[in-house]
Amino acid sequence: MPFLPWNEIDTVLLDMDGTLLDLHYDNQFWLYHLPKRLAEIRGISEEQSQAEMKKRYESVFGQIQWYCLDYWAESLSLDLDTEFMPLKRELSHLLSLRDDTIPFLDALHKSGRQVVLVTNAHPNSLALKLEHTQLDAHIDNLISTHEFGVTKESQLLWQRLQERINFANDRTLFVDDSLPILNAAKTFGIKHLLAVDNPDRTLPNRNITEFPAVRDYRLMLDDIINNPSEGQ
Repeated sequence: MPFLPWNEIDTVLLDMDGTLLDLHYDNQFWLYHLPKRLAEIRGISEEQSQAEMKKRYESVFGQIQWYCLDYWAESLSLDLDTEFMPLKRELSHLLSLRDDTIPFLDALHKSGRQVVLVTNAHPNSLALKLEHTQLDAHIDNLISTHEFGVTKESQLLWQRLQERINFANDRTLFVDDSLPILNAAKTFGIKHLLAVDNPDRTLPNRNITEFPAVRDYRLMLDDIINNPSEGQ
């Protein structure tokens, strides 16, 4: 369990998918369900569809298009509202919060810290996930990077985000399951970084060594509550 100096942390920036929500839904949708349904729609083999989608994913990975449902709907010749979103809803029963998410968020609020969700998820995807998890009942400030036109992989996003919510780099914790994004935050100068070692409950732990890593937020609750924000 990583030690975090909670007495030095006033702001907590949180990723959503794989950090607060289990990543199983997204992995299943993008890697298996979408290629399978596209194969059925187009009358091609599932293997051919998966190979095509793999190439498409690789071409935009880490860019705003990778996370943009408008982009995927248009590039796949599907209407966003009447065709693509219904495909996403077909797996909505897999949408779930991590078991340790609500205790973690409650402790952060109780300790008086500023808590902000910062997700690369498209607004439509964010809305679907909030509908099924009620995550917004536990976080006051939810931000999709699509409103800035750049993703968390970009230094420009961090500049614009800091202008928006006015956090101090040396008193901010950022939590994410993506190592490239954590590295982008590190480059920007955010002092406290935490990786999620088990974003998908159905997959083995990743044993991350590049950053302090967590598998269960509940192990941090006492430290969070016993070291409230100085601004409280």
